[in-house]
Amino acid sequence: MKINQEKCVTCGNCIPYCPVSAIKRENGSVVVSMKECVECNICWRADVCPTDALMPDDLTDKYRAFRNTFSDPLKTHKATNVLGRGTEEMKTNDVTGTFKPGFAGIGVELGRPGTGTYFYDVEKVAMACAEFDADFAAQNPVTTVMEDTNTGKIKDEYLNERTLSAIVEFTLPLDQVTDLFERLKEVSKEVETVFSIDLISKVDDNGELPSLKEAQKVGLTAYKNGKINIGLGRPRFDFDNIKEEF
Repeated sequence: MKINQEKCVTCGNCIPYCPVSAIKRENGSVVVSMKECVECNICWRADVCPTDALMPDDLTDKYRAFRNTFSDPLKTHKATNVLGRGTEEMKTNDVTGTFKPGFAGIGVELGRPGTGTYFYDVEKVAMACAEFDADFAAQNPVTTVMEDTNTGKIKDEYLNERTLSAIVEFTLPLDQVTDLFERLKEVSKEVETVFSIDLISKVDDNGELPSLKEAQKVGLTAYKNGKINIGLGRPRFDFDNIKEEF
């Protein structure tokens, strides 16, 4: 995002609409910090500038386009073909069968409005997760910029890029979830942003969430306010006849 200084009347209406505080007053002018701007276009869509001084970038620069793809809530990522930062599988398990008995689906969401995140912090979290048997979701946007999915290493060219938020998404055997949570507690002290953990699993025969028990073991407070699939999807994944290799 840029501001046409010839049109700008320095009213500052746009400043509170930037979710990462990239719009600032400097030397009597209102300017956009290009280092901090994530190209989400939220300030422009708010339509609060009385002189139309806000100008979205043309995004011909590869790295500005990269920020836009990860940050604009109305942008469809090429890897997923859906709006948002994660994959459809996080919401449609009845159809895809991505999260099977004995496994948990994990989404570590870094950033969020008000903070944002740099990809060097995304890498720290991804590499910590890769210390376990994490199977990173192939179509997740973060996975597509990994140099090595065995280690969680992000390509060096993107490490200093910033985004509104990013999700590290993978499946993990249930018996490793407790240790993963302990590791993520350690990583939380090393990153410059905040993150939350999405926890997904198929209910057991008693109708309970086994992954929830693992979170409680390490003192994490879990909020069961997510999405619940009840088997009405078509076609429904045949969980009753899963082969042993799963």
